[in-house]
Amino acid sequence: MATDTRRLLEQLQRPLAADNPRLGIVLAAGHGKRIRSATSKMLHEIWGRPTVQRVADAVAKGVESPNQVIVVGIKGEEVARTLDAREGRSFAYQESPVLGLPGGTGDAVRVALEQFDSGDRTVYVFPGDMGLLTQRVVAQFRQDFEAQSCDMMVLTGLYDGAAESNYYGRIVRVPDVDAQGSPTGEDAGRVVAIKEHKDILGLPIGGSEQLDYKGQSFTFTRDELLHINEINTLVVAFRESALREHIGAMDTDNVQGELMLTDLVEIFNRNGLIVRAVPAVSEEEILGFNVKSVWRQMETIATRRSYERLMDIVTIVDEEDFFLDDDVIDQIIALDERSGPLDIVIGKGVQVGAGVQLAPKVHLGDRCRLSGGVLLGEGVQIGPGVELSTYPEQTMHLRAGSQVLARSVLKGNLDLGEGSRIESGVLMTGSDTHPMRVGKGVTIKGTSYLYGCQVDDDVTIEHSVIKSRHVHRVLRRDGSVQPVRYVLPQPEGLDSIAPLD
Repeated sequence: MATDTRRLLEQLQRPLAADNPRLGIVLAAGHGKRIRSATSKMLHEIWGRPTVQRVADAVAKGVESPNQVIVVGIKGEEVARTLDAREGRSFAYQESPVLGLPGGTGDAVRVALEQFDSGDRTVYVFPGDMGLLTQRVVAQFRQDFEAQSCDMMVLTGLYDGAAESNYYGRIVRVPDVDAQGSPTGEDAGRVVAIKEHKDILGLPIGGSEQLDYKGQSFTFTRDELLHINEINTLVVAFRESALREHIGAMDTDNVQGELMLTDLVEIFNRNGLIVRAVPAVSEEEILGFNVKSVWRQMETIATRRSYERLMDIVTIVDEEDFFLDDDVIDQIIALDERSGPLDIVIGKGVQVGAGVQLAPKVHLGDRCRLSGGVLLGEGVQIGPGVELSTYPEQTMHLRAGSQVLARSVLKGNLDLGEGSRIESGVLMTGSDTHPMRVGKGVTIKGTSYLYGCQVDDDVTIEHSVIKSRHVHRVLRRDGSVQPVRYVLPQPEGLDSIAPLD
């Protein structure tokens, strides 16, 4: 299995951009036992996209660099295939968790460093389960690190729950006075250490721990450490040279028995390097998950955020029950800025995937589903329960003023002319070799199925099954268009049907 994974990763490797001084590392090796799923935690979706993909995209945009190392482990092939090859992207295989050996975040970063030659870069590390992470948070963290003189910077958050339910690592800072009561001066507030929750619980009740910083000693009781609410997000920035020099000093002397990246805080401090910490600009955007309940909470947050982006631009019938892919939302916002009022209506339970393009005055009925290269013209009406979809590289174009009524299904390479009307329960399909082309003012209704046909303007088709035919516009003597009704193919397999005994 490890051999197969390594072979795949080699196929997906792409060289780093030599002219960019920044690099992101995404930690995606954990399967997530507590998520209780056969699907890797990294592939659980947040607002329609795998969480690790959201993290990788946010990191690339926020760091402003294509250079990226994705560290995979358990379910590594699935994660790598999902992310696929991309300019500047490399994959590293953390084998230790797969083999049941001591791993940890420190080991994952060590493995990532082996994927590229040393240089004078800045390295940014992010956990792959932070599915609400945005370009904004990453960019602000990068700017903070580049603006301050330090060798390591930790992004922190604030935990607002009870101390006993806080399982995150605590950010331990230099207090105003040391153990002897002497003022700490300009060192006050500097990061002394990051203490993991399990390690704090490992202290005896009523006990304490002594930590040193620049020759001064500080004593923190077990209770004081537990009640620190500034927490580690596992987002860290490094000067590459300092990281490479000291990453080998980590050990497994902790309750987890792992190489913890957070131990580098104390290691850097002992070696006279500067460690700083900055709070995240958004608490929601740094959420990670280990259990289903938190994952669902993040999905709820993503739904709310998407609604807030659109709530003053389009009408969304149910703000808690809809899905529009991020790219579709971006397209709607750009269309609003370019064209003004849109009068788009999104019904309850609507699902709109990547690649779909909407236009002004489009109405999407309850529970309709649109996916693939679907282009809707102005004023298109989609009824409840309608399904529109294409295969990759195909395009479906519903032109201005056309209608598709309840529960109809349209698939594939298809063009529906202006003002045409597809009534309830119709099935139409177009393929690459047999595209479906429907003219203007056409009506198709009843339990009709059409595949790969060309239909002239103004024709009415009812209760018919037609495959790969040209349906002509034929005029009657009175000038009306001849309707097409009850066209059915010859039955097959009649010899398989017999009366019941």
